[in-house]
Amino acid sequence: MLNIVTINSGNADNEELRRLYETAFPEQEQIPYEELIELLDKMDIDYTAYYDDDVLVGLTMVLRLPRYNWAWYFAVRDELRGKGYGQGILSMVLEKYRNDHPFIMDIESPYQPDAPNPEQRRRRHAFYVRNGFKDTPTSRTWDGLTFTILTHSDEPFTQQDYDDIIAALRAVWEKMPGKQ
Repeated sequence: MLNIVTINSGNADNEELRRLYETAFPEQEQIPYEELIELLDKMDIDYTAYYDDDVLVGLTMVLRLPRYNWAWYFAVRDELRGKGYGQGILSMVLEKYRNDHPFIMDIESPYQPDAPNPEQRRRRHAFYVRNGFKDTPTSRTWDGLTFTILTHSDEPFTQQDYDDIIAALRAVWEKMPGKQ
């Protein structure tokens, strides 16, 4: 059984968490870590670290919105992948939000023909599909990186829904010092 630690602005300045965050996601997908810590006080973000005894194995960040729970970041340490940790973490997160708003996420699209990491994208997509996620008719391209939007709900999810989420993020982001 994994131990979970809720992360907030008071305990997020942790080198091990920062390293996992900064190495698990492409740079263009990352919010600078210091700014991410600031967002913890401004938005309803469920930031959780997962430990096997005292070894950090993964992290999740779920952005809780009025109509959706968006799996913003989900990572397992590279050297621990393939050992069941991702499955365990995902199961815990899905159970936590089972009776809440629809659960959605965006992933690097497995359908982007010119992607530099097509096999990794296909494996990641297959993992989520095996765990009950479905493609939505929604996608988004940022800085040449295309994302496929997945849902763990039977409720429809549209491009407008996604645009509303991005608008909510921008509204908070733009109010942060130095972002005007």
